[in-house]
Amino acid sequence: MDDSALTIPLFPLGTVLYPGGVLPLRIFEPRYVAMVRDCLAHDSLFGVCLIRAGFEAGKPAIPHGIGCTARIARCEETGPNRFSLVARGESVFRIDRHWARDDGLLMGAVTLADPPDPTPLPERFRGLRELLERAIAEHGAERFPSPTRLDDAAWVAFRVAELLPVPPERRQRF
Repeated sequence: MDDSALTIPLFPLGTVLYPGGVLPLRIFEPRYVAMVRDCLAHDSLFGVCLIRAGFEAGKPAIPHGIGCTARIARCEETGPNRFSLVARGESVFRIDRHWARDDGLLMGAVTLADPPDPTPLPERFRGLRELLERAIAEHGAERFPSPTRLDDAAWVAFRVAELLPVPPERRQRF
């Protein structure tokens, strides 16, 4: 982790977001509606973290200490104070400290990780590339982040981790 400190709203969820990943969300809780409006107004980031304890709705959950920043890529207001959006993962971060605002929105002082240097996919992992090519062909390119970077080891690793049928806690460890 480098010295890129940042304060962002945190969105604890029952899922893990990786850099470059795509996350569809339906927003209806007042604290998250306000967060979305603010993110849209300022083109700002929020953090997605796997829930360590608690639940997605209701009082603020306790997040795992590592998450991924997200930026709203598409958003549609589907009703009064309801949004359907797609967020895209950008950077891994570590939560240095977190607190809940009066409205229940969790905030975090986070430190961004340095992004991995682009690394060619080693030949011994060519099968993973082929697996992703088949998944993209079968499920549609729109379900995967673009541009596809099938020769970038980190991009391939993140996409394979998204596809594996493992519990969220295991994804968090990845």
